[in-house]
Amino acid sequence: MEYTQKKIFTTFTLFSTLLLTVSDYMVRSSSESYTKRIKDNDIGEVNNKNILLLQGPIGFFFKKLDTNLRKKGARTYRIGLNAGDYFFSYKDNYVPYKGTQSEWKSFIRTFLEEKKIDKVFLFGDCRFYQSILVEVAVELKIEIFVFEEGYIRPHYITLERFGVNNYSHIPRDSNFYDRVNLDEFENLKPKNTKFNPLSMWISAILYYGIARLFHFRYKYYKHHRGFSATQELFFGIRSLIRKVIYTQYDKKYLKQIKKELSKKYFFVPLQTHNDFQILQHSNYGSIEKFIIEVLESFAKEADSNVKLMFKHHPIDRGRKNYKKFIFEQSQILGISDRVLVVHEVHLPTCLQHALGTVTINSTVGLSSLYHGTPTITLGDAIYDIEGITNKNKKIKDFWKNPQKPNMKLLEKFRQYIIFNTQLNGNFYGLVPKELL
Repeated sequence: MEYTQKKIFTTFTLFSTLLLTVSDYMVRSSSESYTKRIKDNDIGEVNNKNILLLQGPIGFFFKKLDTNLRKKGARTYRIGLNAGDYFFSYKDNYVPYKGTQSEWKSFIRTFLEEKKIDKVFLFGDCRFYQSILVEVAVELKIEIFVFEEGYIRPHYITLERFGVNNYSHIPRDSNFYDRVNLDEFENLKPKNTKFNPLSMWISAILYYGIARLFHFRYKYYKHHRGFSATQELFFGIRSLIRKVIYTQYDKKYLKQIKKELSKKYFFVPLQTHNDFQILQHSNYGSIEKFIIEVLESFAKEADSNVKLMFKHHPIDRGRKNYKKFIFEQSQILGISDRVLVVHEVHLPTCLQHALGTVTINSTVGLSSLYHGTPTITLGDAIYDIEGITNKNKKIKDFWKNPQKPNMKLLEKFRQYIIFNTQLNGNFYGLVPKELL
């Protein structure tokens, strides 16, 4: 099944690349400004359009989107895959899917054709049900809009036509951004999106609890990660406890980072263990594999007076702790005295004082670049662009010669993706004005 999904998206990516090449050529051949092109985050006219919303992020965001689309005259449908989806949906347009995964492709094709769907909205494009929907919608020439966490954080979420992350259609050519005119973009300060963590946690507990309680109604549904309300509650409580402990324990590192460790360490921000960015857009099957590769290369190639700092992802706080694993591996390599592992140290401070940042494809890499810190990605990332990252450089060479980003080129890239792919809003806070 995993092979089939990758094959589907490989074909889709090749098709997308061809379209992008043609699009870039048209832009180069035209005097029309970048800001007058159709934006990837512009949902266009929705009046009298048939629109499908599939699942969505946990919580009421897609219900709010449904409300606003209806107000604009759209005919909306909401497909849910479990009872949690049902709870957070309107009931008058809700369509439950209770079949098997093998039946999903046939079901969604028939649905799209019978309802004459014009546009589909979904959250993420790598999960099984979402990936099949994308494949079929492309074949039927239906507009696809994919939501994701913000490329630029905080205060932004991502909305792109066709796909997000490595399936995004935004250009990856430095020459393209060289031609971008910054005067065409309004450098607006984003509004505070009023992120409500309590709302997120309550939504998650309700979602998983209801979905598990009424799983018998959707007995064939397979979730992309753990699917237990009790487990989520346990992870949530453990995360809060660990945050208190780690915050106190890591205080000692903050002064060291600003003083004696400043510009004497490489920084490695860990991504979540089940991040599709890793599973779909890199050659790593696990965080552990990435950790081992980084440690082995660092031990062999980096200067002996330089340290390596790993930082855990806050979402994984209640689920994973790689500290023991990292130190076991570093002891085998004889570099345990040069390796640090932190949890709650202020991220911007870590980035600002680092010699360089090593990531798979985390958006922390973008934050690193904004601090002027040399950055290398070991997976596929939308910002892995020559002149911005250490693109095409091997990690063994990065330890010796990390190149700083071209800040002017980076700013052009930043403004371009904000204008074309970002919305000032939050899934658990302010709804973007473009969707109202």
